[in-house]
Amino acid sequence: MSIIIADNLSKVYPVAVKEPSMKGTIAHFFKRTYRSINAVSNVSFEIAPGEVVGFLGPNGAGKTTTLKMLTGLIHPSSGNVRVAGHVPFRRQEAFLQKITLVMGQKQQLLWDLPALDSLKINAAVYDISDKEFRQRVGELTEMLSLEGKLNQAVRKLSLGERMKAELLAALLHRPSVLFMDEPTLGLDVNAQGAVRNFLREYNQRYQATVLLTSHYMADITALCKRVLLIHQGKLMYDGSLDGLLESFAPYREVHIELAQPLPKEKLMFYGDVKELEGSNVCFMVQQEAIARTVSRILADLDVVDLTVTEPPVEEVIGRVFNAGVV
Repeated sequence: MSIIIADNLSKVYPVAVKEPSMKGTIAHFFKRTYRSINAVSNVSFEIAPGEVVGFLGPNGAGKTTTLKMLTGLIHPSSGNVRVAGHVPFRRQEAFLQKITLVMGQKQQLLWDLPALDSLKINAAVYDISDKEFRQRVGELTEMLSLEGKLNQAVRKLSLGERMKAELLAALLHRPSVLFMDEPTLGLDVNAQGAVRNFLREYNQRYQATVLLTSHYMADITALCKRVLLIHQGKLMYDGSLDGLLESFAPYREVHIELAQPLPKEKLMFYGDVKELEGSNVCFMVQQEAIARTVSRILADLDVVDLTVTEPPVEEVIGRVFNAGVV
């Protein structure tokens, strides 16, 4: 049984239209006209308990609007949505106990107080006993490597430590559904890796369901086997990440290092030259021609090293969005 169900979910915003000039301003004051912006249009998907699903799209695609409808922060214009057996916009206490929303650009911890003080407030809100509070804080502190940090004022923590503390606060009530909106935004490589490792461990330990949006493809490839692609408010793809790569990357990249540099004109015979820098060459080769092309390269050229890789995920997804269809 699915824990998240979105059925033809749509959100339309009325936006006031004003003509330029003073005349337009006066007319706008007395009588306003509006146009409709379709932020999300007839989006449908289901997510099973324990799944970690990537939710991808360019800026303005409708990702955050969809998350806000799934968490009950905004009411859908049409369609139906159920999360953990509840209708989100009713904001029932039993529903709020089961979910959390983490936004990389927002914070809930009080800036000038130690993080532990904010956690105690959260414990009171969720009616968590002192014994359970100590046990959960200890467990999450160990998982997040935050030992010795929770008694410091939040403003004195590094950005990575603050993000970890925000995760601890968001997960203190042990929700079964996690909505993560850019949780690694602005973090350095080490902090991003730490957050990914934590989310993976949390999912495995508690079988929590995770819907993750991120502009860092490393987050998606590290955590998500399934992805949803949204563009201009419409769901373009729902399936496995491997299936996406297979469908929209029917080529491979062949990287070679030559003993001596060669001009691009002599290399174009073996495939589309994507990059050429000295003795290092990257070809784009159709998947069905890989074996034949590699054999020809090794036979004809003085090759020091050769590797075959898939194109970067972000490049493939960019092709999907540019095409506008699946």
